[in-house]
Amino acid sequence: MEFLFDSRSKHFKIPFGCIKSGETLTITVYVKDAGETGVLFKLFEDGKEPICHEMKQQEQKNGYNVYTCSVVFEKTGLFFYYFTLSACEGFINIFRDEKNRPVLHHGSSWQITCYAPSYSLHKEWLGRVMYQIFPDRFNKQGDCDTSDKLTPFYLHESPDELPVYEPDETGIIQNNDFFGGNLQGIIEKLPYLKNLGVGTIYLNPVFKAFSNHRYDTADYLQVDPLLGTNDDFRRLCESAHNLNIKVILDGVFSHTGSDSLYFDIHNRFGMGAYHNPDSPYRSWYQFHDYPHHYATWWGISTLPCTDEMNPDFCNFIFGKVTPYWLSLGADGWRLDVADELPEAFLEKLYSTVKQKNPEAIVLGEVWEDASNKISYGVRRRYLQGKSLDSVMNYVWRDAIIRFARGEASAEDLQEAVMTLCEHYPPDSLHTAMNLLSTHDTPRILTTLGIDFVPESKKDRAIFRLTDAQRTLGKNRLFLAAFLAFCLPGSPCIYYGDEIGLEAFEDPFNRGYMGSITGDDEITACFRSLADMKNQSPALRFGDLIPLFAENGLFAFYRIEGTEKILCLVNNNDKPRHFHADGEILFGKNYTQKDNELILFQYGCAAIAVTRQ
Repeated sequence: MEFLFDSRSKHFKIPFGCIKSGETLTITVYVKDAGETGVLFKLFEDGKEPICHEMKQQEQKNGYNVYTCSVVFEKTGLFFYYFTLSACEGFINIFRDEKNRPVLHHGSSWQITCYAPSYSLHKEWLGRVMYQIFPDRFNKQGDCDTSDKLTPFYLHESPDELPVYEPDETGIIQNNDFFGGNLQGIIEKLPYLKNLGVGTIYLNPVFKAFSNHRYDTADYLQVDPLLGTNDDFRRLCESAHNLNIKVILDGVFSHTGSDSLYFDIHNRFGMGAYHNPDSPYRSWYQFHDYPHHYATWWGISTLPCTDEMNPDFCNFIFGKVTPYWLSLGADGWRLDVADELPEAFLEKLYSTVKQKNPEAIVLGEVWEDASNKISYGVRRRYLQGKSLDSVMNYVWRDAIIRFARGEASAEDLQEAVMTLCEHYPPDSLHTAMNLLSTHDTPRILTTLGIDFVPESKKDRAIFRLTDAQRTLGKNRLFLAAFLAFCLPGSPCIYYGDEIGLEAFEDPFNRGYMGSITGDDEITACFRSLADMKNQSPALRFGDLIPLFAENGLFAFYRIEGTEKILCLVNNNDKPRHFHADGEILFGKNYTQKDNELILFQYGCAAIAVTRQ
């Protein structure tokens, strides 16, 4: 028996991928030598029983019985489907295997995300090159105003010093060492970022806080004094906008700092929830045994959890915090630990942001496939057009790294790529943050260059790649960056990656950059990729059409209108030969003779192809 179906081919499924509510889905299957008397298309909403749709038999094609049916999707939601054949020997269920191929009896259901027809983003957001800045460690300009800084804190004397990583005399890592990076320093670097091809700056938290990472918010309405003032933030946005660069803020709403205006564990502000049961902020927190036992984020006592659905907290966040920073020039929000925020909170935040600025963007920190994420036992509705525009793309980061390191095949990479292309609405896909490293991960050059991870933190602190490891890491980085830029999405550069900074995990990946000059070849690679991305509608928001994935080779087209770009990557240790009849827009680890392109290991190339 043969059963043919490919959810990613227009011959079997129209439209490709997601569907808008109110649209019609058409499904076609081919069956041969099954002796079937009929085929059922079984569609079910997440958590509900399947609804059977009888598929109508069409004329035979090439010896196959052809069945088709059409279904109108009337509401948003997450849907799944499979097929059932009625045969003389009984019923045969057809599912999908891990490579999206039909398989008998056992497997997974296919997925369809149905999203709101009103959902869309302004085209200028699609495929925009992003740059992530950890504010204290990017660049310092002028003197720091320490008069209102939460104490105690420590300012490093030299930018060459390591971030503090060892506990103090009390056994606690305080995260209160600073290098003095500030908003004026970012303004000073804007021409550099523009020249790099950056279109969006994503800032880790800038609000007043005790720690250097500032995920322990002390005052949602004030810039941390070491960074500058609220006026400095306004000037940063104005200066960035003059260069057509957008600014996104990090919103941390699942918890605050214990040393904050709202919780105030040290009683330095007055009226905080910890010392005053009549505090206006008392209802924001979840005390188990007032005041000493309270809900904390991941057991960290300095990060008391908020009750996100508390009306007073919601009114403050939606009525004051988010609109205030948008009014100062912010172009959107990245939401920290979005999967720990209630869906109702996300939807209200999303709607209030869009009311204030319909062109603002809301991104979420989600490490898995955001279309079907289950968090705390609840299926999330992130990408159905009501709570998030898109997410951080850790799924592709992991797939790209595994491929670049030779730990996954080209087939594995293609499957990871096509799964998200199928599961994410187009605008969500084209604005997904295609990151290679962040403040929460080791730097990409280290990740790709190492063959082992030192066991002790002290050894990881001082570790540097050998010349051979760095050469290997660079070659792998060229391939990885090529994929991050050429696949759909918004490639996101973590500050310093573009000059080849090395480091393991936090806090080593949060070193000071400033005016450090790094690896010119890596910088030129990122700049060339950004220029290519910015100038190409096909790469910014075009369709992705896979060509092949085999023996370490992954090839795909990006197509938009009359523009067609062939993208090739090779992770095979044997050179691979291709006919290259077109302009090579970008290439690494390759050579060309006449119309023959030879890709060596870690080779990559983007070729402009004349579309017929």
